[in-house]
Amino acid sequence: YATLRIYAPQLFEAIVRESELRIGSFNAHDLANTAWAFATLGTPAPQFFDAIARECGQLVSSFTPQHLAKTAWAFETLGIPAPPIFEVIAHETADSNRRSSPTPRGRLQRSAS
Repeated sequence: YATLRIYAPQLFEAIVRESELRIGSFNAHDLANTAWAFATLGTPAPQFFDAIARECGQLVSSFTPQHLAKTAWAFETLGIPAPPIFEVIAHETADSNRRSSPTPRGRLQRSAS
């Protein structure tokens, strides 16, 4: 639905209800894609995004640059604060600069595009 830009509020309400019950089993890919889908359709769900942010904090070490970029974009697009996600991005960028290796930073920048 999000890729096709089909707004389906009842579907997204059902997704929130089910996801809140299962969010502990989500991986980085699941979290990033779910956040992206809601943001793509401009569907705010602040309490659900709070749960996503908590899970992201626990799984952040398994996030790829693309997961970080998608998730950060979703929070920013919906205007929902997500300090842990942005802190990780800042940390990754700083680490990349210290190592003088453009690869992680470049991947993060490309995945944000």
